Amino acid sequence: MQTPPQDIAPSQAPREWTGEDGGSGHPLMRADAIRAAAANFRNCLEKIWPLAQRRNVPRAVFDQLLAGVTPDLRIMDLLDSQPEFIKAPWEYLDILVTDARIAEGRAILAKYRAAFDAMEKKYGVDRYIVAAIWGIESNYGTRIGDRSVIRSTATLACIGRRQDYFRHELLAALEIVARGDVREQHLRGSWAGAFGPTQFMPTTYRRFAVDADGDGRRDVVESVPDLIASTANHLKRAGWISGQTWGYEVVVPPGFNYQLADRGRMKTIAEWEKVGIRRAGGKAFPRATDRAFLLMPAGGQGPAFLMLQNFRAIMKYNPSEAYALAIGHLADRLRGGEPFVQAWPRHERVLTRAERLELQKRLARNGYDVGEPDGQFGPRTRNALRQFQAAVGTMPDGFATASILDRLRRR
Repeated sequence: MQTPPQDIAPSQAPREWTGEDGGSGHPLMRADAIRAAAANFRNCLEKIWPLAQRRNVPRAVFDQLLAGVTPDLRIMDLLDSQPEFIKAPWEYLDILVTDARIAEGRAILAKYRAAFDAMEKKYGVDRYIVAAIWGIESNYGTRIGDRSVIRSTATLACIGRRQDYFRHELLAALEIVARGDVREQHLRGSWAGAFGPTQFMPTTYRRFAVDADGDGRRDVVESVPDLIASTANHLKRAGWISGQTWGYEVVVPPGFNYQLADRGRMKTIAEWEKVGIRRAGGKAFPRATDRAFLLMPAGGQGPAFLMLQNFRAIMKYNPSEAYALAIGHLADRLRGGEPFVQAWPRHERVLTRAERLELQKRLARNGYDVGEPDGQFGPRTRNALRQFQAAVGTMPDGFATASILDRLRRR
């Protein structure tokens, strides 16, 4: 859920760590810090034992799972390379929403119709969204990942920039095995510890997994009813609204005020129509009272979207706008919808991670608030970029291009 879908994730094949500093610039991702933490790995794990004990993990289980574990330092290269934050949205969609995946998804929906029927009746979550998550996370279970969840989370709990977060993930993974919900040999997945066809992180599993088939185990790896219901339960508890879609492709009028394209600016559909927003393809909006925010992933050069509450619920599954857009679009295609109407600006060169970090730092040096520069563009960076674009007389749409970086370099 917090990691890239397997189609766009770096190779899961075991490889050696490059020995280089991480791309984030975080002090714990410096090569010397990684080596020092790796040398202290066994001591770090032993300090985790009292925390596991408080969660009723038997010492025998703790030792069985961790006694021979060594750190997987290759993960340090992957930690700073998550593609949903650095790929262009059209590249991301090209990889994840394909004709083959649409066809396979429709077959999955037919094969497990009874489980999807039961899920919709109990949770009120759109079956096409759940099927899309299954498809994008693991290509319907064919690309789950083959890294040990225990080893991955143990590595990240002791090495790198997110140790506090992954310590909780390791503890939750130990609990899963100790309870007997998922067998250790099936607890395999992504480099960050997400496992199963819909890629549950261990702590997310702990909160949302359910026993839908009634066998006494919450098995999101081998039980299709459990994985479908558990995924729906996550979305429902994240605020999913039954009977409502995730969002609409829209067209913005000439001379539009791009400051309105902000996740924090929620308006009713009727209010958006008053400022000239129209649904793409000439379609009508089904309800004027739905509340939405405007998202323009490629600024004024590409499609725009009005995103409803359910888009936010998908983002709680994975906090990437590109990911949530891919899930929503694949779900629409599974139900028979068409591709997006408007074209993407494929002529634009996508900034590298280093260039994105440079752009943020240059904006900050020029007095614009981007928060802590990290190479990932959120609302604060886009707002700062819009202010700079307005100041230099270009379209203030918050879309980071190579030309706008060049303008910043000349200041």
